[in-house]
Amino acid sequence: MAVIITKYGNLLLTAMGQTLLLALWGLFFACILGMFFGLLSVLRNKACRVIASVFVDLIRGVPMIVLAYFIFFGVPYCCNTLLGFNFTLTALQAGTICLALNCGAYMAEIIRAGIQSVDPGQMEAARSLGLPYSRAMVRVVLPQAIRTMIPSIINQFIITLKDTSILSVIGFPELVNTAKNVVAITYMSFQTWGIVAIMYLIIITILSKVAKVLERRLNRGRK
Repeated sequence: MAVIITKYGNLLLTAMGQTLLLALWGLFFACILGMFFGLLSVLRNKACRVIASVFVDLIRGVPMIVLAYFIFFGVPYCCNTLLGFNFTLTALQAGTICLALNCGAYMAEIIRAGIQSVDPGQMEAARSLGLPYSRAMVRVVLPQAIRTMIPSIINQFIITLKDTSILSVIGFPELVNTAKNVVAITYMSFQTWGIVAIMYLIIITILSKVAKVLERRLNRGRK
């Protein structure tokens, strides 16, 4: 194990950085998608709720590895063959899109549940004071809903971080893909994967502790 750390430690740390970068980009765009479809799902308009439901069910119903292959290989093929474009996606771009879609579907449900957890009387009181629906949602409902969403969002980030390992199939140089290359060179499978497991464990444990601390503080704030 010491040999792996000495010779390939920096390489594995760089790959961990790439993994975190990919997870952060994925979560950033997932929050945007999740907020959009989460808000659609709580509107009174039935068509909006159907659109949100179709998106969530469609993305959650497709395995992430299939989604990754489709975005990285399928989308450029369709654009180039059917539309005549010269279109390609880098592994980072395809991975970000894949994570954003997959995480965004779950974020939409987190946001929907967060909004619905707010007492409906809050919206009614805001509307009775003359606030339009959109302003009441932004200024009254969402600030309260976000307090309940934060722990779930951090937990979703942890899941997204672990899901980045799937994107090794499209060649993105994240931690698992880099570890495969190290194993191919050194033939030290047990040591390499042990180090990778410890690296994931450290990062995920830190994030889990942060989520618990935030949850305790938010619970104290409600009392």
